[in-house]
Amino acid sequence: MKTSKAEVLQGTLDLLVLKTLETMGPMHGFGIALRIQQVSEDVLRLNQGTLYPALLRLEQRGWINSKWGISDNNRKAKYYSLTSSGRKQLREQAAGWDQMSAVINRVLKATS
Repeated sequence: MKTSKAEVLQGTLDLLVLKTLETMGPMHGFGIALRIQQVSEDVLRLNQGTLYPALLRLEQRGWINSKWGISDNNRKAKYYSLTSSGRKQLREQAAGWDQMSAVINRVLKATS
């Protein structure tokens, strides 16, 4: 079963990008999208129209930085990395996600 981008909860993309950068270190946008697709076992597929506005928003909020570099296939690419503010935001969002998913699971498992 494939999940469309409309079905992913709002704010989840930010959490996924921040966690990917924390885990993998600096990456370019296409690499971030591939990593999320890989870890989600092909359930989540991000397109440029979804990912790049999110990266810009995260950078404007100070949660990630970017710098130009050269990709593995010798092309100019913008590399993104997590800031200390982004690490803090990741911890907060992950805790919120854990709490919300526990609540949703509790409701789904309620028998009466």
